[in-house]
Amino acid sequence: MNPLTGVLGEAWTLYKRYAKHFLTISFAIYFAIAIVTLILSLALGTFGGLLGSLLTLFGMFLLQAALVKAVQDVQDGRVDLDLRRTIDAAMPFVGTVAIASILASIGIAIGFVLIIVPGLILLTFWSLIVPEIVIGGSGAIDSFSRSWRTVRGYAWNVFGTYIVVFLILIVGEFIISLILAALPYALRGFFADIIVGTLVAPFIATVVTLVYFRLTAAHGQPGQPGTPPAGGYGQYGGGYPPADGGFGAPPAGGYGPPPGGGWGGNG
Repeated sequence: MNPLTGVLGEAWTLYKRYAKHFLTISFAIYFAIAIVTLILSLALGTFGGLLGSLLTLFGMFLLQAALVKAVQDVQDGRVDLDLRRTIDAAMPFVGTVAIASILASIGIAIGFVLIIVPGLILLTFWSLIVPEIVIGGSGAIDSFSRSWRTVRGYAWNVFGTYIVVFLILIVGEFIISLILAALPYALRGFFADIIVGTLVAPFIATVVTLVYFRLTAAHGQPGQPGTPPAGGYGQYGGGYPPADGGFGAPPAGGYGPPPGGGWGGNG
């Protein structure tokens, strides 16, 4: 049985139900970054643009952590953390998320240079590093092996889910670009970044977080059965699949494909 069956539908339902909360978090961070970056660029020129780029990078890591925390928060059916409390809760993880994300980006980029396929493999197996950190409490380096273990055995299901998300996002961004086409070029880029980021980031975070919940449930956590609860997989509040849970550690030779020449089945 594929534990990710219906995950996109569940993500969309959750996204719509808590759209105001998710979009507020996303917009607040994107808007703050965009305004400060614009001011720095106008005031300090090239140096200001560089500072703005660093601020943008920090904001992206904060946004990832904040949205995963927000999705975790609403698993009980209500919003317990408002905007400020969500950001406060995410702040302790920003440094760890930054280190892991930068290392993952480097590894995935190298993988894409090596005939693309290794990059896709790493992108799939490392896709859960942020929820592993924010929800599972992993360190930056440990998050790679823990994400690998969580995805292992369901990699084709995870990859297929992300492909569908990617296609949906392409269509969505195309529609938004058409709507903004009447604006001057400079304003078009400014508003496009804010609007697209605000709308897209929460949905991606929702999908990734629900994938994390479903796969940790499928592997069976300590004190939690592998079958989903009546309300869905989303009720699981985090935790890491046990090392002896039957899906093994990353191969000794690195983070390449699992033994057997494939990405595993559903077992």
